[in-house]
Amino acid sequence: MSKLYFRYGAMGSGKTIDLLKVAYNYKERGQDVTLYTAEIDDRYGTGKITTRIGIQADALTFNKDTNFYRDIKKTDNKPACILVDEAQFLTKKQVIQLSDVVDFLDIPVICYGLRADFQMNFFEGSGALMEIADKIEEIKTICDCGRKATINMRLIDGVPTTRGNQVLIGGNDSYKSVCRKCYKNLTHHVPGI
Repeated sequence: MSKLYFRYGAMGSGKTIDLLKVAYNYKERGQDVTLYTAEIDDRYGTGKITTRIGIQADALTFNKDTNFYRDIKKTDNKPACILVDEAQFLTKKQVIQLSDVVDFLDIPVICYGLRADFQMNFFEGSGALMEIADKIEEIKTICDCGRKATINMRLIDGVPTTRGNQVLIGGNDSYKSVCRKCYKNLTHHVPGI
């Protein structure tokens, strides 16, 4: 029985390396997988899923107009699994399409992404996955203080900020994974407000 999975974590938690490990395991057993990544994230080139340590794989790209169910249904050779990187950039409609791939095409789908943005708000795709995924798993990383990092704090010229658009593509120069307490301290949160 196929399932829709959402594996989330803060930046630097190893989401992408886990995705590539799963893809490798399928391929090692002679099974095809289809990889997707967000078109908007072209830091390492369009259609590239790349880990922070430099391991990469080619992928199909998705944007707001991608119809996953239609595209996968019309392929002649159905994959054994579909892996989606940067799943926070999915729309709710696309998450439902991916659940249709699971339910009607009987193909497991594993989505990897951030749960929330730098202001602690759900991304559309992440919120939808939290609502309807069959299985939700957190991939953990730690804050400098030793607690579990759950927030991607945005940095502008190395200084924490809580202002700006929800989406700003960047790496260690733009974000730092921190725990909630450190996030509040570093962004000068006033308790009780």
